[in-house]
Amino acid sequence: MAVLDASSIRLGGTARTRDDAIREAGAILVERGSVTSAYVDAMFDREATVSTYMGNFLAIPHGTNDAKDAILDSALGIVRYDEALDWDGNEVRFVIAIAGRDNEHLDILSKIAIVFSEEEDVQKLLEASSSDEVLALLGDVNES
Repeated sequence: MAVLDASSIRLGGTARTRDDAIREAGAILVERGSVTSAYVDAMFDREATVSTYMGNFLAIPHGTNDAKDAILDSALGIVRYDEALDWDGNEVRFVIAIAGRDNEHLDILSKIAIVFSEEEDVQKLLEASSSDEVLALLGDVNES
């Protein structure tokens, strides 16, 4: 199974708070069968110790090392918000829940960081009108 597919990308997320956004993105990973619900709980544990805000409207919530047994498959769940969320005082429009088996998340994270480091790519992601367009921009995460 691909780390990211169009069905794991939601445009127009409904959350209005950081915690609801973590739940909304984490639910995608659970629906995919990539993690158990215990992993979503661990995402809150991680957020309590360090903010997962990355800059350029991006937050990447993920579980703690203790939750690695709750990861069944490496996967991403992406939610884009029409209005910025307050993420500990920062504006977030993209919440990307990540789960990686066997340290695969490090490679996936670096590929996401490359895209989000370019303001013109972030603008393309903001303007994308479909999940397929977002997938085309972030598709490198599926390359091993």
